[in-house]
Amino acid sequence: MVSNEPAVTPELVAEHGLTPDEYERIRKLIGREPTFTELGIFSAMWNEHCSYKSSKVHLRTLPTKASWVIQGPGENAGVIDIGDGLAVVFKMESHNHPSYIEPYQGAATGVGGILRDVFTMGARPIACLNALSFGAPDNPKTRHLVAGVVAGIGGYGNSFGVPTVGGEVRFHRRYDGNCLVNAMAVGIAEAGKIFYSAASGVGMPIVYLGSKTGRDGIHGASMASAEFGADAEEKRPTVQVGDPFSEKLLLEACLEIMEKGCVIAIQDMGAAGLTCSAVEMGAKGDLGVTLDLDSVPCRETGMSAYEMMLSESQERMLMVLRPEKEKEAEAIFRKWGLDFAIVGETTPTKRFIVRLGGAVMADLPIKELGDQAPVYDRPAAQAPKHPIFDAATLEAPIGIAEALEKLIGSPDLCSKRWVWQQYDHVILGNTVQRPGGDAAVVRINDGPKALALTADVTPRYCEADPFEGGKQAVAEAWRNLTATGARPLALTDNLNFGNPERPEIMGQLVGCIRGIGEACRVLDFPVVSGNVSLYNETNGRAILPTPTIGGVGLLDDFTKSITLGFKSEGEAILLVGETTGWLGQSLYLREVYGREEGAPPPVDLAAEKRHGDFVRGLIRDGLVTAVHDISDGGLLIALAEMAMASGIGAVLENPTNALAHGFWFGEDQARYVLTAGLSDRKRVLARAQEAGLPLRMIGTTGGHVLALANERPLAVTRLRDRFEAWLPDYMRGSER
Repeated sequence: MVSNEPAVTPELVAEHGLTPDEYERIRKLIGREPTFTELGIFSAMWNEHCSYKSSKVHLRTLPTKASWVIQGPGENAGVIDIGDGLAVVFKMESHNHPSYIEPYQGAATGVGGILRDVFTMGARPIACLNALSFGAPDNPKTRHLVAGVVAGIGGYGNSFGVPTVGGEVRFHRRYDGNCLVNAMAVGIAEAGKIFYSAASGVGMPIVYLGSKTGRDGIHGASMASAEFGADAEEKRPTVQVGDPFSEKLLLEACLEIMEKGCVIAIQDMGAAGLTCSAVEMGAKGDLGVTLDLDSVPCRETGMSAYEMMLSESQERMLMVLRPEKEKEAEAIFRKWGLDFAIVGETTPTKRFIVRLGGAVMADLPIKELGDQAPVYDRPAAQAPKHPIFDAATLEAPIGIAEALEKLIGSPDLCSKRWVWQQYDHVILGNTVQRPGGDAAVVRINDGPKALALTADVTPRYCEADPFEGGKQAVAEAWRNLTATGARPLALTDNLNFGNPERPEIMGQLVGCIRGIGEACRVLDFPVVSGNVSLYNETNGRAILPTPTIGGVGLLDDFTKSITLGFKSEGEAILLVGETTGWLGQSLYLREVYGREEGAPPPVDLAAEKRHGDFVRGLIRDGLVTAVHDISDGGLLIALAEMAMASGIGAVLENPTNALAHGFWFGEDQARYVLTAGLSDRKRVLARAQEAGLPLRMIGTTGGHVLALANERPLAVTRLRDRFEAWLPDYMRGSER
C-alpha cells in the first residue's frame, strides 16, 4: 500500500477509542500494522455505538420472534405484519452526545437518521415520536438545550413532511451534563416488498446516492462511545449538519427506484458513514467490497480517504444495483436533483478494499471487521435493594388539593404543549389522536386500520431496581397502547446508560434488559429493533438508567379508538386494579417532600396482561366512554388529566383507609381509570366480577370542579391554568 498518512502511534490508537488489547487484536487479525485509514475504519466498526460490544451478550436474551414479526433486530429497522398485505417498519435511535454539543443540529440529524432507517427498508414514513431527557430546570444550560432540541426536531420533521405525534419530556439533575434525545420513526410498506442490506451477486455495482460528502460528523460514532469531560465544546465539529429538503428528495427517489426493481440491497449511511454501510452490506452477503473513493461526490476539496470513510454527512445511501437498471436508476436520481455515482463493486474475495488516487488505502478482511469485533461480558454489580417506603412515616402531609396543584404544575407532570405545538403533528392528514394522550393514533392510508404509538420509561424506577424498572417500562408502553383500544404488537428500545466499564452501571444495563425481556415474554410483545447508547456521563457522573420503550399497536377500526377525556356528565368513574398506596420513588414523594427513596412499585405482569385484555374488551364492545392508564403521579393526576381534557369535573369518593395521600398519589401498577354510562356500569362491574378482576366505582363525572370530601374543591379551569403554565413560563425565563 502506498500512503503518505501519519504513522500509527499508541497515542493515536488511544485517540481512536481503542484499548491496547484491541489494537493488538487488530494487528494479529491483519498480520501487520494498520494504516491510518484502516485504524479509522476499525475505530468506527469496533466502537460501542456500532459493535454493541458491551451489550451484545445480554441483548441476545430478548424475545424477538412472533408470527407477525417479519424482521427482528439486525437490519436498519424492525418489520411487523399487520395484515391486508401491509407491514409496519419502525425503529428508535439516540442522538444524545451531538444534541448536547449542538442541540439544533444534533436533534435534527437524529430525526433525519431514523427516518432513513425506515425508508431504506422500502417504507414510507407516516409518523415520528421522541423521548427527551433534560437536566434540572435551574441548571444554566437546560433552557438552551430544550429550545435547541425542540426546534431541531420540529425544523427537520416539519420540513421533511412527517407528523411528530408523541413522546415524552422529563427533567432531572442527573441529565445536567448529558441530555438524551431518542428519536423514533414509523413507516408503512407492502409486506412482500421489504428491502434488506445484504449484498448478493459478484461484480454488482455499488452506488452512492443522495447528498455530497463533507467533513461534518467525522468520528461521530466514536464520540457517541465516550464519556464527556471538560473538552465537550471542542467536539462541536463532529456534529453533523442536516438538510430535510434533500432527505425528502432522497425518500422519493429511493422509493421510486425500489418500485422500478433497481435495488439488490440498500443501506443508510448513518453512524460511521461509508465505512459501516459498505462493510455491513458486503459482510451480510458473504461478499467482498472494493471502493474507489475518487468517484465519491464530495462538497469539499482535498478530502483524504480517512475523512471520506468516516464522514457522517447526512442524507446519503449506499446501494447494490442491478446492472441492467443502472441507466434507469441514475435517471431517477438526476430527476430528483441528487448525486448518483458508482463507487465500487462486490467481489468474491471477502476483502474490504479502499482505493484513492490509485493507491490502496485499506485492505481488510470484511467479515472479521464486524464479526471479530470484541464482545465483552463485563462485570455487573447488582444494585442494592431499596427498602419498601413506609407511607405512614410521612408526618403532617399537606392537603390532597394542595398536593394536586403542586404536582400538576411540576416540570415532569405539566403540559408539554409548548413542545408539541412546535411540531406539525397533523401533516399527511391521518393523525387521529394527537399528542397529550396515552398514545398517538395514526390512520393507515384511508383506514379503517390505525396504529397506536407511544414512547415511555420511568428512569427513577430503573435506578432503584433495574429489573422492576425494565419490566415497568414495557408494561407502561403496553398500557398506553391498550388505553386507546389498540392491541400491542411489538416494540423498539433505546437503552441509554452510563459507562459500562463500571460494574454498577453494567449492573443497571443487565438488570433492565432482564426486566424488559421478562415483560416482553409475558405480554407477547417482542423487541424487533433498537439501539444502545452507553457512556452517557460527564466527569464521571452517569445519567439515570433510561431504557426508552417505543411501542406499536394495531386498531382494526380507528373510529373505535378511545380518548382519555371525560365525555359527559353523570357517568360512573371506575378504577381497574389494586391500589395499595405505593409511594416509594413516586413523584408525590419527590415533588412534595423532596425525597427520592424507597423501592419502586412491583410489576405483576400476569395482572398487567389480565387487566389490559379486560380493558381492550370493554373498548371493543363499546361499554366505556373514556380510558386512561395510571402512571406518574398516581390516580388523582390521571383523574385531573381526564377532567382537564374535557372541562368536565367529578365528585370523587374518599378511600376507606387512613392514608389518603397514598390512595390518590401512589403509583401502583396495572391500573386504569374508566368511565361508563350508568346503564353500562352494571355490565362492566359484572364482567369484572366474572373475570375475578379488581374494579370499583370511585366517583361520578359532572360539574366544573374536582370535589373530594374534606378538601376544598378544585376548579378544572384553575388546574388547567397551572398545568399549562409551567413550561411556557420557564422557557420565557419567568417560571413560577
